[in-house]
Amino acid sequence: MADVVLHLPTEVAEDEARLYLAMKLFEVGRLSMGQAAALAGYSKRAFMEILGHHRVPVFDYPAEEMAQELKNSSGRGMTRQFSRCG
Repeated sequence: MADVVLHLPTEVAEDEARLYLAMKLFEVGRLSMGQAAALAGYSKRAFMEILGHHRVPVFDYPAEEMAQELKNSSGRGMTRQFSRCG
């Protein structure tokens, strides 16, 4: 990993800058979830929650593919039959 020196304004904390850098690098596909979480100093789960809070998509799934998957799965394995006990 390369070291980078940034001169931040006093109102921007180092951990905040690391978080925003990690989020952006993840969003554009330059870092994996694990790499970005490590850069930001969070667990993957916590980083995913932070991404959601900032409306950064966690999964890169094109809308067209999602629509097709939903169409293909409709009715398939979606119903359950329950029997009464007692």
